[in-house]
Amino acid sequence: MKEFELKYGCNPNQKPARIYMSNGMNLPISILNGRPGYINFLDAFNSWQLVKELSAATKMCAAASFKHVSPTSAALGIKLPEDLKHACFVDDIDGLDDSPLACAYARARGTDRMSSFGDWIALSDTCDAVTASIIKREVSDGIIAPCYTPEALEILKTKKQGAYNIIQIDAGYVPEETEIKQVFGITFEQGRNNVEINADVLKNIVTENKNLPDYAVRDLMVSLITLKYTQSNSVCFAADGQAIGVGAGQQRRIHCTRLAVGKADNWHLRQSPMVLNLPFIENLPRAVRDNVIDVYLSEESDDVRGDDVWRRYFTEQPKKLTYEQKREYLSCIKGVSLGSDAFFPFEDNIVRAKRSGVSYIAQPGGSVRDEDVIRECNANNMVMAFTGIRLFHH
Repeated sequence: MKEFELKYGCNPNQKPARIYMSNGMNLPISILNGRPGYINFLDAFNSWQLVKELSAATKMCAAASFKHVSPTSAALGIKLPEDLKHACFVDDIDGLDDSPLACAYARARGTDRMSSFGDWIALSDTCDAVTASIIKREVSDGIIAPCYTPEALEILKTKKQGAYNIIQIDAGYVPEETEIKQVFGITFEQGRNNVEINADVLKNIVTENKNLPDYAVRDLMVSLITLKYTQSNSVCFAADGQAIGVGAGQQRRIHCTRLAVGKADNWHLRQSPMVLNLPFIENLPRAVRDNVIDVYLSEESDDVRGDDVWRRYFTEQPKKLTYEQKREYLSCIKGVSLGSDAFFPFEDNIVRAKRSGVSYIAQPGGSVRDEDVIRECNANNMVMAFTGIRLFHH
């Protein structure tokens, strides 16, 4: 297949639309089901690069959940603790512990379930039936993977009344070294961002505390590789082998940090007894539960627990989760990793990150205020590495 005609481009009025290889070669994909669109392919090719690179760097399988050309999360195939299984709505999945790939996707989808609603999925390895069984019951636009087992393929083909988008990509495909695109009729050309993210980029530790444990090295690599395929400006919080909060596409870095810590805090709070024990009505749809939890954790919690509405969602009226209770729970969180796609210009990012359990930081460095940022890290006994690598992506 040398080209594939699309229904339309980013919007229905943008026609004609297609994907093709400018060098005349065959496309490195097969469309096994459905009819993916322009944005689907943007998500597919960006997310595939992320999971392929993350798997190669860590020697573990990886999964990503993508929306609008940025990851909501990416994760490695690490078994989930029981509370996290419950928080991710996968505690009833048979065989979950025996499928690292299913664990990776359960983590990726479970990180920011509100943002992942209608996601694009990328898997680094062959999609198995257990992973497909998780995907089957989630609202999703499509998937890209190097291969599918026959059983997994049959499960996925039942989604969206048989119209679910399934792409198989040649795992050995290597793109050309030069990237070309047009904006406003003007052609842009640049070399591909082939910079390799590995443990070596974390060796330049600039803080007094230089104790960077193996799990933090792993999590910082997860963070940095996720950022490599996230719309800039961006920061990424990571813990336990997964991205737990991505702040993407903001004009100011502190706004990236605030956005990401809000998601990371919610990820932690979803695993708290206050949320795990919410008395939901039996058979309340999963998407509704996601929305109710999100509102319950916000300052507008009365919108779902107030006297006039709680009966729609709960068997009994839940107590309000106060700001003080949330801060008390989050104050016990430690060991979170934080990556940034460009330097931190002010120490305010470090101050805010510390309140969300960040202990380890990786950033390019190079700000005129680097010393202020280092000083703030030292005051909080944090470890920070200067990578010297900027990771802007547009």
